[in-house]
Amino acid sequence: MFEKILIANRGEIACRVIRTAKALGINTVAVYSDADRQAQHVRMADEAVYLGGSPPAESYLNGDKIIAAALLTGAHAVHPGYGFLSENADFAESCEQRGLTFIGPPVNAIQVMGSKSAAKQAMYSAGVPLLPGYHEADQDPQRLRAAADAIGYPVLLKAVAGGGGKGMRQVQGPEEFFVALESAQREALAGFGNSDMLVEKFLQQPRHVEVQVFCDRQGNGVYLFERDCSVQRRHQKIIEEAPAPNVSAELRKRMGEAALQAAQAVSYVGAGTVEFLLDQQNNFYFMEMNTRLQVEHPVTEMITGQDLVAWQLKVAAGQALPLSQQQLAISGHSIEARIYAENPQNEFLPTAGKVSWLSQPQSSANVRVDSAVVANDEVGVFYDPMIAKLIVWGEDRATAIQRLQQALGEYRIAGLTTNINFLSRLSGHGAFRNAELSTDFIERFADDLLAVDREEMQHHGLLVFLYEALNGRQVTSSCPWHGHDNWRMNAEHLQTTALLIGGVEQHITAVADSTGGFRMSFNDKDYWVTGELSGNRLVAEIDGHRQLATVVADALGWTVFGAALSTYVGKIEVDLGQELAHDDGTHFKAPMNGTVVDVLVNAGDQVAAGDTLVIMEAMKMEHAVKALVDGTVTDVYVAKGELVDGGVDLVGFDALDN
Repeated sequence: MFEKILIANRGEIACRVIRTAKALGINTVAVYSDADRQAQHVRMADEAVYLGGSPPAESYLNGDKIIAAALLTGAHAVHPGYGFLSENADFAESCEQRGLTFIGPPVNAIQVMGSKSAAKQAMYSAGVPLLPGYHEADQDPQRLRAAADAIGYPVLLKAVAGGGGKGMRQVQGPEEFFVALESAQREALAGFGNSDMLVEKFLQQPRHVEVQVFCDRQGNGVYLFERDCSVQRRHQKIIEEAPAPNVSAELRKRMGEAALQAAQAVSYVGAGTVEFLLDQQNNFYFMEMNTRLQVEHPVTEMITGQDLVAWQLKVAAGQALPLSQQQLAISGHSIEARIYAENPQNEFLPTAGKVSWLSQPQSSANVRVDSAVVANDEVGVFYDPMIAKLIVWGEDRATAIQRLQQALGEYRIAGLTTNINFLSRLSGHGAFRNAELSTDFIERFADDLLAVDREEMQHHGLLVFLYEALNGRQVTSSCPWHGHDNWRMNAEHLQTTALLIGGVEQHITAVADSTGGFRMSFNDKDYWVTGELSGNRLVAEIDGHRQLATVVADALGWTVFGAALSTYVGKIEVDLGQELAHDDGTHFKAPMNGTVVDVLVNAGDQVAAGDTLVIMEAMKMEHAVKALVDGTVTDVYVAKGELVDGGVDLVGFDALDN
């Protein structure tokens, strides 16, 4: 076994590898960028080496610097984690040439499976089922368009060297093909350094089911069953579960054996994931193979009781697989929810900011949190916006869902917008509970999943008022003599407070009564509210309904964590809605912190509704800011390559109907 390894990655996967390495008595070396000087993976490792600037190209994508760090520290092997250089054949080959063991598959396997077109050709030769598609080297746009026409719309454009939903676009018809192609190529080039595309038939409402495989150097291979990863947004998974619901033992065996067949076709070694599309008739088609450990590997660990990172280390050190296929079995059901810094109400765009307050669910045999984020950490714009993976286990799927719901309610983050409310609604949705899964699940049920519980949010406004009152403060003024709230000495204390709840200005009128409670009026409804406060923990009673909440205050407002969801309640002086607005009638604003990828207009240009004005990128995701109506560009305030804050003006605009 290795004495020391370097982890060529960051965040939760680096922490994950470090934990297993320490358990095996292996010393660890971390690498870090400017943005990660104080990161948890740096603190956890035995040693850490500085790579360079925050942009990945200056740090985590610089293979030469990583290899130099490994040699400097005397590491014997390099674990690539996932993302960055994990599926880079040149990096794997460079490691081997410098005497470092690459904890991953052979270079040839990475090369074949890292190219979606080459992988399709290899799978065709091996007899693995394939979707109709174009996988050739000719990348002339007209040739790609002709292939799409021949396959029949809708089609899916996919980056040959891509993954994680990057460089992928669905095309409904020929009229939108070239625009989608240019966007996908640009995103693929930025993310993977390769803009080549393949074209595939797009299945209607398929499931995304993948199989975990493992092979050693002795010729042994096993599959550790399957995971359903159908629930996605932006072609990126957010809920994964194992085993896949409604998969028979016979289908499980056929998919597992096909996955092993795929791995053996390229002489695979180590951990890999063979991804299939499963149609409604239980026909499955090879999609791609990820030649690394997957983000969702914990659900497989939970149902098999195996540590897959330990397996990786043992196989890379030349040992045989710990178990045979006959020794592997499924126990219970596991679900993983990815917690992201993103705004589901704003097209799932990533958010950035400081984690000002954090409380996680208690870890146990049934609940696991994989994260590298702690309170006061900054979630920046340079890397993936995933904050954590929340993994639960249950004796059956229904129990696992209940535990996920409970754990999501206990996961509380203040300081930036997250998708926790969305995940809670999703995992509690009837269609999810009934396993009506498909890759368009979120689109099918968007109205339900993105709905806002206005009544619950308004109750949270009442809780903010109560929280401040029990703290001996008024919400709008720290001094009654300076307030404008109808306060009178020796008379009933009437206070009217304006708050921003869900981006909407709301008004609360309250009068303290002799019992210590408050008579409140809010949106033409009257409430009687009382409670007790201990730190951030509020026990409130609203019209006889007793409930628990946690309230966290900051300079701009309050985050209220209730039993079902959290709400940000803003002070009225702060226009929180501005951050979400693309257009205020005269100016288009940045919807997020990020980099201006391209500016497609100049002052004086006439544009039509739907025309793209500016393209922005943040946390590896691209977003087009488009004209909402016909009009004229009056000013351009940003330039290509500029880093801007969310809410700043991008383009001045004069609508045609003005």
